Order: sequence, then structure tokens, then C-alpha cells
Amino acid sequence: MKSSPQPPTLNNPRGHLTEFTNLIQAKSQNFVGREFVFTAINEFIRRYHRGYFTIIGVPGIGKSAILSKYVLDNPQVIYYNAELEGKNQAGEFLRYICTQLINRIPTQVSPELPDNVTEGSWFFSLLLQQISNQLAPQEKLIIAIDGLNFVNPNLQPPGTNLFYLPRYLPEGVYFLITRRPFAREKSGLLIETPTASLDLANYLPEHHQDILTFLQQELPQLKFWLNSWQINGEDFGTGLSTIGENNFMYLSQIISAISNGFYSHLSELLTTLPPGLTAYYQQHWQKMLPTTEGRDLNLAVLNVLVQQQPITVAAISEIIDVDEYEIEEVLETWREFLQQQHIAGEVNYSLYHSSFRHWCSQQLQV
Repeated sequence: MKSSPQPPTLNNPRGHLTEFTNLIQAKSQNFVGREFVFTAINEFIRRYHRGYFTIIGVPGIGKSAILSKYVLDNPQVIYYNAELEGKNQAGEFLRYICTQLINRIPTQVSPELPDNVTEGSWFFSLLLQQISNQLAPQEKLIIAIDGLNFVNPNLQPPGTNLFYLPRYLPEGVYFLITRRPFAREKSGLLIETPTASLDLANYLPEHHQDILTFLQQELPQLKFWLNSWQINGEDFGTGLSTIGENNFMYLSQIISAISNGFYSHLSELLTTLPPGLTAYYQQHWQKMLPTTEGRDLNLAVLNVLVQQQPITVAAISEIIDVDEYEIEEVLETWREFLQQQHIAGEVNYSLYHSSFRHWCSQQLQV
């Protein structure tokens, strides 16, 4: 007889896995600003009776921190992180989320996970409907999913929604999602319920102000090193905000490395990356340059991007003498790592951060 799948052990007061709780705490530590995001989320929930709200942004811009802060301030929210090892599979997601939902059904006898709980969204949708039927007029069920771009679609039947997320939602049910930039036709989701998205790239003034607030908050811990380098905090903060390019991951890693004595001289900040940032970029590299057919073309395109950017598809095609269609296919798979600019009516591409571009350039020379 086939045994029923075992639900995950929920071992903290919020009902989240300990690894999720630890991540929420770490990501929301020293959090500042982003009020425009929370305002948009609350307005969406106020305006619609159900729906999907997606936060979009390049790596390191602070999507996970935003979601973690929201979950920390709203303990009723169910949280899932697809970036953690083993959590990017639909089966793992369904077992965890359905267990969480079962625990929220106010009945004396709660249903158990069926053997085929991971075979589509049928049981998932059934639980959502049951909870929806029992929500008080102003009560909401919110499920937060961090890092939807990390989901492995190859472990699901073609054409199904990532994580088997429901196409339709019952009243009072919301999904709050973060993901990196993506081509809309390859979103991995077919949704017929209210949706909205907030692209952090469209809020650069607000984002920059939050960066400055973050630096003002963090710079006092660097006082010893700044004194030894004979530079005042205001000048250093201005310079760091410039080279940081509004990227929280980059800035937090640099500040942490300085406070831990990783840098001996100020000049090293421009030539040496801390280990955490190097490991982060290595993950990008492995995703951009798989050890499969087409690697040579990917390398050729990357070699152009690290030397000339922003740049058009036509210009890349001319430089490496490859059809534009093939270039577009490569860039489409790299969408999460690219910035797009419209210059003179043409789309120009560049890698999302200068430090990542410099790091890639060094790797190509090895």
C-alpha cells in the first residue's frame, strides 16, 4: 500500500519552517523605507477581492527584504521561499503550503494530505476555497512566495503554472510574489483573476532615497576604518551610493566586509569583491553559461556585453557575425540579469550592475 506523503514539520510559533523564519529575520534586519511598495500592496488588496501582486526587480535590489519585512509585520501571512535548496520544486511547495492551509481550517477534523497532493492544483485549490468560505468579511488569506524565478519548470508537465499556482482564486485569497525581470510571454503563469505588478526599476528616486537612509544608518559601524583611511562618513557615503548603483545586495556586502576587516585600504573596494558577493555572481554565471550546447555563443555575447554597453542586438550581431534572432534568444534567457534602455528608438541592453560586469570580464580572461 502506498504511504501518504509526510507533511513538513512546522516548528516555530508562526507556523513557518525554522529555515524560513531565520531567512525572514536575516533579510528584514536593518530594513529601511520602501513605503511606496507597501502602499501599493495595501491599495491592491483594498481595491480587489482577490488576486496576484508581483514585485519585480533585478538581483540584489531588495525584493526578498521587502517581502520579509511585510511577512514580519503581518504574521498571518503564509511564507515560502523558492530560492532555498530543494524548495524550487512544485511537489515540495504543495506539500508545505497545503499543510499550512490545513492548519488554518477551523474544524475539529482536518483533512490529511492525499497521496496525489503534488499532482496538480486540485487539492491546493480545494483548500483555498474551503478557507475562503470561512473568512470573516474583512479577513484575508495571503500567501507570499519569494523568488518565483528560481522554480524549476522542468519538474512539472509543460503548460502548467509554476508551482501549479491556481488560475482562478476564491474571494479573499491573495498571492504576493517576488521575481526577477522576465519576458511576459514566458512568465510561466496563466492567470484569470485580478493581477498587478510593481517594477522597482520604475521607482528609482524613491529607491535612491531609501539607499541614502540605509547608508546613514549603517555608516557609524565603519567609523574605525573610515578614520584609518582618513575619509569622512559623508564623502564615503556619497561615493559608495554612486558605485553601489542603488543595489542593496552590493552595498550590504561591502559594508559587512569593511566592518569585518576584509579591506585593508580604501582602494581595494574598487578592485576586490567580498566572498559573499563573489559567490552571488558565481550563481549568475552558472545560470548564464550552462555546460550545454550553445555555450560558445553565450560566451561570445557576454564578451561583447562586458566591453560595450548599453548596446543593441544589431550591434552585437555585427560584432560577432551571428544572426540577430540567435542573439535575441540568448538575451531573452538572460532577462533577469539585464537592464533595458530605449535610446533613439532602439532597445539597448546592459548587465544589471557594473561590479557584476567587471567580475564577468575577469572570468572571461581566465
